[in-house]
Amino acid sequence: MRTIDETAGPGGSRPGAPTSPRGRAARAGLPTIPLPRESAQATARTAPPARAATAVPASASTGVADLLRGPVRPARVLLSVPAAVYLQVPTERGGDVVGVLTSDAARLPLACMLFRPSNGRPLVALPPDAPAEVGGGRIVVGDLAVSAAAWWNPRPRLPRPRPALLPEGVRQLRNALYGEGVPHSAFTLPGLPVGPGGPLAALRGAVRRADLDAALRTATRLIGLGPGLTPAGDDVMAGTMAGLVLLGHPAAERFAAAVSALAAGRTTELSRALLRHASAGRVSAEYAAVLHGLVGERPLAPAIDGLLATGATSGRAMALGLCTAIDLVDRTMRVR
Repeated sequence: MRTIDETAGPGGSRPGAPTSPRGRAARAGLPTIPLPRESAQATARTAPPARAATAVPASASTGVADLLRGPVRPARVLLSVPAAVYLQVPTERGGDVVGVLTSDAARLPLACMLFRPSNGRPLVALPPDAPAEVGGGRIVVGDLAVSAAAWWNPRPRLPRPRPALLPEGVRQLRNALYGEGVPHSAFTLPGLPVGPGGPLAALRGAVRRADLDAALRTATRLIGLGPGLTPAGDDVMAGTMAGLVLLGHPAAERFAAAVSALAAGRTTELSRALLRHASAGRVSAEYAAVLHGLVGERPLAPAIDGLLATGATSGRAMALGLCTAIDLVDRTMRVR
């Protein structure tokens, strides 16, 4: 499952320092995406009444831009811990989730990342019924107000729609995940059944047969499987979905839509939201870094270490999903 004591992400400048929002983001090492003039005007029109508290700046994922720039909506706290606050926001399509995370947490595609780490205690524990709202350019929960001072795109920009992966890089990823010389059948994740009849064995069999439909059927066994706010089975399927989308598999959209539909009523609200982002190719910074390493754009070894260290099982489950997607792309799209 995903945990929120994950250690990856940018450091940052001190909130309140006499610098512009763009300067804060640049000093934190984050790319910025200018807010279009029309969107800025819309934000001003929908902004909530002024509050006494000064908004804390954050770098926000464009995956939650519609929520942040849209009208002010009431929200409820799903979880609050020192490194993250997750809010459920009612929307026209039923609901969505946005998170406020510290700079040392994993940079999730639904997050607004503060420029301070958790040991500075920028977030305080809030009860589930704490008043909250999202929209008008910011997030307010209890006495905390957060504004988007910069933006980043959680969908990795790879060299081409169907990028070529470095064979040695793929081997390096597999060896790090499974263990060098260890059979893939020995791979386990806490909370998931093991053995030849388990869902991971079924997923391996589908990959060996290059059977995308059989791989999709394993989603009915994996979604919601495992403890926590994001069960390990969900993380495996999120990694697979995102990999198929980002590696350009022609059936990726169908696969992602089917998995997303299965998630309704089967898993947690946070996990459903992350699956929706994965279906659009929006992933954590740690997952994206591995993909950039696999195409030769960044050092691969530290990227793999960063992904595998994410959470108790989340990073390993996402890496398994990525390896599954790589194999499905290779075997189902191979020229025969």
